[in-house]
Amino acid sequence: MSCTPPTPSPSRRWHRLAGAAALALAGAGLLGGCATLDEKQREWIFQPGTRTWAGGQAAAQGMQDVWIDFHSAEAGQAARLHGLWLPQPAADAPVLLYLHGARFDVRGSAPRMRRLHDLGFAVLAVDYRGFGQSSPALPSEALAHEDAQAAWHWLAAQHPQARRYLFGHSLGGAIAVRLAAETPDLAGLMVEGSFTSIPDVVASFKWGWLPVAPLISQRFDAAEAIARVKAPVLVVHGSADSLIPPALGRALYERASAPKRFVLVEGGSHHSTNAVGLAQYREAVAALFGVGGRAGAAGS
Repeated sequence: MSCTPPTPSPSRRWHRLAGAAALALAGAGLLGGCATLDEKQREWIFQPGTRTWAGGQAAAQGMQDVWIDFHSAEAGQAARLHGLWLPQPAADAPVLLYLHGARFDVRGSAPRMRRLHDLGFAVLAVDYRGFGQSSPALPSEALAHEDAQAAWHWLAAQHPQARRYLFGHSLGGAIAVRLAAETPDLAGLMVEGSFTSIPDVVASFKWGWLPVAPLISQRFDAAEAIARVKAPVLVVHGSADSLIPPALGRALYERASAPKRFVLVEGGSHHSTNAVGLAQYREAVAALFGVGGRAGAAGS
């Protein structure tokens, strides 16, 4: 019999980290001051680095490298983002900015990028600073927002005539919602496996009774921001998502203005919903955005 413990699933591992983080938040708030508290939150929420998984590495093969240089007002210095670009043969194809979640670098999202490409989008995905080959930094809500803005401006400059869409998975959903609320030329917003706010996520765990909400500085208040989005909104969630409860995805959808649609993918986990629900994606994207098929009546 092996003495090696089984490797915990990503969801179980994140829950354990989250539980430890809640205690660390309380301790840092009492002992370490605001700077330590903020850094611990950023480390827990983003889990930055150059990690990915084998399937992501394989799916990223053949994608084009993109480099986006800009001046960071938040950091007061030059910054560089690395991204992957997956174009469409048609020059007039709609373009989509993909914003990934925590832990894995942009290559980890390559399979999801390819499925969105199959729906008819040319896809750009970028790493926030602190991930992959982008500039080294400890990510934060403010820095990630600035990174998303820089990538969006790059898309607008490279494809000024194209319809431009935003997609965010998990934490990337909250980043996408904030950018969408500030973007007048947005054609549509998609979020998958996302949430209303970090305090709401914390409250959903079994240790959510701990009084840490007032200590949370990295709040990612997507519920407030999505109410200001003027473009059509598609919210997708897996019914078996054990990391972010489907109720949080539904609550985010409820705060959005019409036209909008909520898709619950039966059996979809936090990581498999996009694959399991691809047919539902295809129908919803065609109906709500008119991409990849005949446009129909949008859900409200």
